[in-house]
Amino acid sequence: MKEDSLSYKTYLEIRKKILSNQLVGGVRLVESAWAKKLDVSRVAIREAFMRLAGEHLVEFGEKGGCFVKKITPDDIKEIRELRELIEVGALKILFNKRDKDVIKELELICDDFTSMVEKGYFGGACEADVRFHEKIIESTGNERLCQIYNNSNIPLFHLKLGNALSHMDDYKQTDMEHRKIVEALKRGDFSQSVDTLIEHLDRGERESIEF
Repeated sequence: MKEDSLSYKTYLEIRKKILSNQLVGGVRLVESAWAKKLDVSRVAIREAFMRLAGEHLVEFGEKGGCFVKKITPDDIKEIRELRELIEVGALKILFNKRDKDVIKELELICDDFTSMVEKGYFGGACEADVRFHEKIIESTGNERLCQIYNNSNIPLFHLKLGNALSHMDDYKQTDMEHRKIVEALKRGDFSQSVDTLIEHLDRGERESIEF
């Protein structure tokens, strides 16, 4: 595989870990450790770090080193506002499409989230949470909307991996809210799906700032 392909694969893997909150703000990304973990060269790692820095997901320290960029309360507020604008619009498109296959796919993601939490695979649960919201956007079929969402690098900001067992209520609440959104879409209840989504995002903002 070419070096640029390895660099892109590396970038996608680390980006996924950051957006799903498996790599939290302030964590140092050690070049040699990631090269060994992903079985790629340090050149590929370095290129991936540069790309992530360009997307403001990581930053380089004054004395060297690459770190996951910390999210401030103001960042969290802006992220929540952006997600609400984009995802409410996406729900409106899905409501008009009434695609049963999309509903089934969202239900499968919910099942995956539940299974991951029950097994204690909290990193996998966080990735399933990200997939749930990405699927809502992707299923609109609107390429420009998808591009805006992807380019925004919207991270998951409320589910925590540290001391995960102490955050079980958050995981359970997230599961319930996701399923409530899907059920509302299935029933054709647009208002309920939007109200639940906004409640879900607002709760995430509150819990992240309080953490």
